[in-house]
Amino acid sequence: MDREPVIRVGIVEKAPVVRGEFRTPYATPTGSFAEGTFEARVVAGVVVVKNDAGAPVAEGPDVTFATKANGSFLLHEVTIGINFHWERREDQVFEGGLRLLAHPDGTVTAVNVIGVEAYLASVISSEMSATSPVALLQAHAITSRSWLVAMLEREKREKPGGGARGRVTDHEVVRWYDREDHALFDVCADDHCQRYQGITKILSPAAAEAVAATRGVFLFHAGEGCDARYYKACGGMTEDFRNAWEDKEVPYLHSISDATASHAPVHSEEDAERWILSQPDAFCQTTDGAVLRQVLPLFDQETTDFFRWRVTYTADQLQELLRVRSGYDFGRVVDLVALQRGPSGRITRLRIVGEKRTMVVGKELEIRKWLSKSHLYSSAFIVRKEGTGVPMSFTLLGAGWGHGVGLCQIGAAVMATKGYSAEEIVLHYFRGALLKKLY
Repeated sequence: MDREPVIRVGIVEKAPVVRGEFRTPYATPTGSFAEGTFEARVVAGVVVVKNDAGAPVAEGPDVTFATKANGSFLLHEVTIGINFHWERREDQVFEGGLRLLAHPDGTVTAVNVIGVEAYLASVISSEMSATSPVALLQAHAITSRSWLVAMLEREKREKPGGGARGRVTDHEVVRWYDREDHALFDVCADDHCQRYQGITKILSPAAAEAVAATRGVFLFHAGEGCDARYYKACGGMTEDFRNAWEDKEVPYLHSISDATASHAPVHSEEDAERWILSQPDAFCQTTDGAVLRQVLPLFDQETTDFFRWRVTYTADQLQELLRVRSGYDFGRVVDLVALQRGPSGRITRLRIVGEKRTMVVGKELEIRKWLSKSHLYSSAFIVRKEGTGVPMSFTLLGAGWGHGVGLCQIGAAVMATKGYSAEEIVLHYFRGALLKKLY
């Protein structure tokens, strides 16, 4: 690679109508120009785009609006935090091109066509405050750029759109999810891929400067670009790649201690209890509000107990939660049993014992989906039951926030405030990798 790639970012997927505004002139497929408010619907299998006067602007199964440098458009009612506890809708502004696609079910998908570096400036601001330490912003730019291009390279080799992977039997559900769930664009704009909110969240020049300072810089291992993953907080120990996604070894995504000293990995349930009930020294163990405000956008600041946390369900709540989230009726839940954990304590196979049904669920994200209305903070938890026989309640005592593989955002933020450089931060989390500038 010797030049900046252009990518397709899914902003709104399968909406009955997409409304927005071209804030600068945009070229239509026929060579005319559109400006001002617009509305897009599918009529007779094609996208029909009309202006505020109701006059047609463009139509077709796949309509692209192009712009010159510094062109921008606004989309109304963009959903962010899909399926998370802070899910909401916002009006958002984007640079680059706009592509509108018709679906056979009569819905519209809106895609932003934009260069990688401009995309990253938004990702860094969307994932965290643009007032974060410079070293953190630069480390995140390198990490996000590396993941994105590794994903694009993988897309060339693998057929996208496969959805969840894994296996499902009468007694076991094992699933993992990756960005290959998207067939009409390269990445989505939400946490499933990388949080991207256009230029709406660029509140200072710091994020753009961090991207510019690291332009074209990637993490490499053994001659290949690194699939650099990240999440909010590891809880003191990061996780192996294979415990969150497919069963393969990724040398630079092995579990490490998020500290200057080494912590013993979890090998047993006794280890898990000792680890989760402890307060180990770790970069991401912080309650410093000033640091967290720098790292977390406002809606993420609503989560404050990420390092060690507690969730309690009554028996009725857990029964109904599992019925809705898993699609299976377990009846009253008798037990939750960890069958397999990774070195960070994250459960990868969990047995759910109910009066009507017993099943095993994995991997870590599927466990989190089943045990929360949105997503449980992590699958690193131990269980406390109240009551004999069929328990009256279940309390999950947990550690960390996210899948735990790769860069720990809060840990990286603390490292940056302690004076670590961007290179030191990324090489702490991606052991054995090196930095390489490609363009």
